[in-house]
Amino acid sequence: MLIKQDFISLLESAGIAISDEQFLMFDRYAYELISYNEKVNLTALTSPVDIAEKHFLDSILPFYHFKVKSGASVIDVGTGAGFPSCPLKIIRKDIDVTLLDSLLKRVNFLARISDVLRLSAKCIHGRAEELGRDPNYREKYDVATARAVAGLPMLCEYCLPFVKEGGYFLSLKGSRGAQEAKEAYTAIKTLGGRLEEIYCYSLPSGDERTLIVIKKISQTPPKYPRNKGQMTKKPL
Repeated sequence: MLIKQDFISLLESAGIAISDEQFLMFDRYAYELISYNEKVNLTALTSPVDIAEKHFLDSILPFYHFKVKSGASVIDVGTGAGFPSCPLKIIRKDIDVTLLDSLLKRVNFLARISDVLRLSAKCIHGRAEELGRDPNYREKYDVATARAVAGLPMLCEYCLPFVKEGGYFLSLKGSRGAQEAKEAYTAIKTLGGRLEEIYCYSLPSGDERTLIVIKKISQTPPKYPRNKGQMTKKPL
């Protein structure tokens, strides 16, 4: 599926080294993704070359700009086909990953990936705006991640309620990330966050990426997250 030397060279160009075991895990991930995508729409990128760079490398590279602490609990909100958390988990066995998605067919795929690759990920079918109010999940995680599933003000409302005080929300964005960070100033502050860093970088193809690092400095007010309709009608 993946061409080993090409994939290793791709990662090495970004300063990332992997073991033979990790390559086999990525290779199986690519195979499962392409196979499952024939039944359930998981991704528009179906060539091994695109999967290698625009899913796998794109998921790993941000965490070489910001290093998640050892043993961290990470929730990936709106994870889709497992990006960025599953590739990160392959690289970082020490972290504890929870995968959250609102579509059951995707969660079934995630459960299979976790089982086949032995990731020990917790796969949850649910809506972020509902689980963010659930005391079993609210402010329980060291890190929340999201990969371009909504505008940043709405993403903050989805994700910051999951994060413990002193933890981080890491938003993976495209070329407009820095501008989105400015637009989300009120949302970040209202939800108990503080903008810490903005990392701008590019994939080998030239596609521009932005990692937005938001630290949770105080508890999220109980009224948040609101339902999606309220978020859309009156964004923070």
